Amino acid sequence: MNRENSGYTIIYASVMVVVVALGLAFTHQVLSERQTANVNTDKMQQILRSLNLDVRAAEAQVKYTGLIKNAYLVDDEGVKVEGSEGITPDDPAFSTELGDTQAKGLPVYEAEVDGSTKYIIPMSGAGLWGPIWGYLAIEADGSTIYGAEFGHAGETPGLGAEIETAGFRTQFQGKNLFRENQFTSVAVVKPGQSNNRRDYVDGISGGTITSKGVDNMLLNSVGEYRNFLMNLHTANQ
Repeated sequence: MNRENSGYTIIYASVMVVVVALGLAFTHQVLSERQTANVNTDKMQQILRSLNLDVRAAEAQVKYTGLIKNAYLVDDEGVKVEGSEGITPDDPAFSTELGDTQAKGLPVYEAEVDGSTKYIIPMSGAGLWGPIWGYLAIEADGSTIYGAEFGHAGETPGLGAEIETAGFRTQFQGKNLFRENQFTSVAVVKPGQSNNRRDYVDGISGGTITSKGVDNMLLNSVGEYRNFLMNLHTANQ
């Protein structure tokens, strides 16, 4: 074939486009499972950190399946959705994200730690520069916080990004979500200030907007579970 001919150029370009497209499709297919596995592992690590356990990625699945005894969805009344139980990364709870308009309920994880049941619920909100999220582990009384985990997409290092640190997270341990049988959440206040109406923790110095975002996330995301938590709270009084 005459390589100076325009037809050759068109055929050559078409073949190259097809080859590159096939190569990209193959690469995506090969890496897709690994990417999904990495995302699942990271999520397991976050859930475990809410239980005050910081484990390496290689240990995450074994530790997760050892501690998480059940996972399921609950409806707006806080009642378990029938047929939503399971403890694998493919179960409805693990694969459901807050804010999903197609979700059939809110995800809940049940863990057993030292012979007692903890209930883990996810949270999502907005910080200064983007999304923030987290997990809250709650005692069987539906009110006392056992542990907390927070993450962010792009908060400022040394300021808002400090919500990921143990120093911030551990403040939530022992705080209560209910007062006098009313859901109050936990307030995040400026360091040195207090809140007479709610249990509270110190916010991040210099990270006022991110701290407010965490406060709102606790009030709104955890607030979606108030009926579920109230059911636990009432049953354990």
